[in-house]
Amino acid sequence: MFESAELGHAVDEETFDKEAPALREALLEAQYELKQQGRFPVIILINGVEGAGKGETVKLLNEWMDPRLIQVSTFDQQTDEERARPPGWRFWRQLPPKGRIGIFFGNWYSQMLQGRVHGHFKTAVLDQAIDGALNLEQMLCDEGALIFKFWFHLSKKQMKARLKSLRDDPLHSWRISPLDWQQSETYDRFVRYGERVLRRTSRDFAPWYVVEGVDEYYRSLTVGRILLDGLQAALKAKARRSGHPHVAPLTASLDNRGLLDSLDMSQALEKEDYQEQLATEQARLAGLMRDKRMRRHALVAVFEGNDAAGKGGAIRRVAAALDPRQYRIVPIAAPTEEERAQPYLWRFWRHIPARGNFTVFDRSWYGRVLVERVEGFCEPGDWLRAYSEINDFEEQLSEAGVVVVKFWLAIDEDTQYQRFKEREQIAFKRFKITEEDWRNRDKWQEYRDAVGDMVDRTSTAIAPWTLVEANDKRFARVKVLRTINEALEKAFAKG
Repeated sequence: MFESAELGHAVDEETFDKEAPALREALLEAQYELKQQGRFPVIILINGVEGAGKGETVKLLNEWMDPRLIQVSTFDQQTDEERARPPGWRFWRQLPPKGRIGIFFGNWYSQMLQGRVHGHFKTAVLDQAIDGALNLEQMLCDEGALIFKFWFHLSKKQMKARLKSLRDDPLHSWRISPLDWQQSETYDRFVRYGERVLRRTSRDFAPWYVVEGVDEYYRSLTVGRILLDGLQAALKAKARRSGHPHVAPLTASLDNRGLLDSLDMSQALEKEDYQEQLATEQARLAGLMRDKRMRRHALVAVFEGNDAAGKGGAIRRVAAALDPRQYRIVPIAAPTEEERAQPYLWRFWRHIPARGNFTVFDRSWYGRVLVERVEGFCEPGDWLRAYSEINDFEEQLSEAGVVVVKFWLAIDEDTQYQRFKEREQIAFKRFKITEEDWRNRDKWQEYRDAVGDMVDRTSTAIAPWTLVEANDKRFARVKVLRTINEALEKAFAKG
């Protein structure tokens, strides 16, 4: 796989001086058009052998292009803040917005390669990490990102010669890092596992480019041309067109009976029983959040449901049990301009809590398969692929020790109508009812179908849905608290 990158390619200085100005001008023009169009972000991953010119090339790109529109991110050892969250969090928060370029040093490939080379885990774990990287890149590309992946290469002989030359040069010996010498000892293993990564992750939507790193002029022109060709092609291309995906419900029903129809909506609690059970479950939650085992976990609670189903009241009863420093409530509304410039999961990744903490999402990432689906705010292909992307997202959270609980608060049409009318009559509740709420009632069945699909496709062993019969608010609030407590106790029992 690396044979062509060990041939000794070179470009003389005269040729470089002749070609570089025109290439630089074209790259600048493409960069400004990228900003002007604002249709997609560009992500450049920098990997490869130490000493092959990775840093020098990125420095040159910043000189050739406008550095104000380029964000260079380096991922070395994890910080305490990063270690307290799922591994993907550190990458998601650095993604460039549409119209910008992001360059990632020490990216997800660097982490998995170093871990395998130094024996921190077996090849099976490496392959799992490779699958995770492919899923991430596929999702980013589906959201419109343009990804370039560069592997800068040197043969073992070339690498040792470069290190020796730098070591013997007093003016440049400082450029040799401990990692350079370390990799010279592990070169064979690094290249072997690097080939495995490249072989399994070079795809049409995000291919690898292997660049010989011996000659700086050849290296610089090669990378510049690849970037220019890719940028120009993407800028000329029309907007991505969705295919014709299957949009039938996952579980067909000849009698039109859905998952929500199976709920017993008559369940209720008398006031005295409610007060007793509420106090018991709130005390139980307070104790669990103070338990030392919580230091190994974080808690995420997702609240979805019909309009006027009582999400706010349920959230308040949960919050009432806790110290305000232990939790954060994130209300999700229509995305802002900043959020629309990123992949749709970005706005949620940045709110994932650190270990020991609790985040409540008042509506969530499920908006893509609910309101965006029903209201036509995205294409069928977008919300259909979102099911697998959401499952992958929640699996990453679970593997990092995050306990995920998800609630759908369900009420029937008559109860919703009654609550809407009550809100119109009570002055301090009128803000809760809008024309859009009344209009959504016309799509009652469409939303029920979407909820059925959502639960069927995303209720998993690691992040199951809990359907809450919410015609009676007291019953719903206690069920929510009890479910959270049971989820935490189950997680603690596993260790």
